[in-house]
Amino acid sequence: MTDVKCNVIVDSCCDLPASVVDVPGVEVIKFPYLLDGEEHFDDMYTTMTAHDYYESLRKGAQPSTAQIPIAVLLDAFTRAIESGVPTVYLSFTSGLSGSFNTALMLRDELVKEHPEAELYVIDTKLASIAEGLLVYEAIRQRSRGLTAAELVDWVEEARYFVNEQFMVDDLESLKRGGRIPASVAFAGSKLDVKPMLDISLDGRLSLTGVARGRKKGLRQLAEYFRKHRVETGRSTQVVIGSADCPKDVERLKEELYKVDESVLFLETSIGPVIGSHVGPGMIAIAFMGIDSREDLSVSDRIAKKVRRK
Repeated sequence: MTDVKCNVIVDSCCDLPASVVDVPGVEVIKFPYLLDGEEHFDDMYTTMTAHDYYESLRKGAQPSTAQIPIAVLLDAFTRAIESGVPTVYLSFTSGLSGSFNTALMLRDELVKEHPEAELYVIDTKLASIAEGLLVYEAIRQRSRGLTAAELVDWVEEARYFVNEQFMVDDLESLKRGGRIPASVAFAGSKLDVKPMLDISLDGRLSLTGVARGRKKGLRQLAEYFRKHRVETGRSTQVVIGSADCPKDVERLKEELYKVDESVLFLETSIGPVIGSHVGPGMIAIAFMGIDSREDLSVSDRIAKKVRRK
């Protein structure tokens, strides 16, 4: 292993297994959440199993989420500066949380006091296992000797090659959390379909289609993989995230093996913060594939050119 030249801070909304981020020089900031009014912190299911969490939701427990407390970010950044080691914070998308903007503000204030500090705050523009895949690969690049500045450049380009799609059982949880309009959730419930979503270029949720039933939805996830993967002659790493639906994970793996029998899987559970918005039964895939900037409709490409002017 090459001598590492920087440290990394990530947040728990990357929804990776705790063991993956339990690496020297990598710190995890825990997002808070409430369950029936009682405060918890997302510790990647160290103190509560994913099954227990989603069972509580099935039984009617009411979850809610909040931004990372300023004191928590300030403590992590202060320790990073005091360590003297260049540090990169890979943040949950600003499109779904204000935590990135808070972190950026704190970073700017601290750097004024410590102009010699090398502390970077980067918006991954991704969430859940899509963010997790980027974090996973960034940690690998760090282990290969990238400096903090080089890692920043790598992340700001690599984030556009993370392809992700996920299926939810219904849209009620997303509506309750204000992540989609109520009209969209109402239409979805009336049509009795399984919504398919992804994360847009600006880091927000985007409804991309529907599936008539979970089995068809799993096949659509596999078809998404087939269309968006890039053949390199090597095995593709696919992250599968689920909200307590293990049988569907096995069915999805079977479908993905039909597309590429050499695929490598990293399985994980959708964390309680993301889970409070998607509800039990959500299943997702993420992998490095085509450049999402090129996977745009004609009208979106025109809008992109207009913004440049």
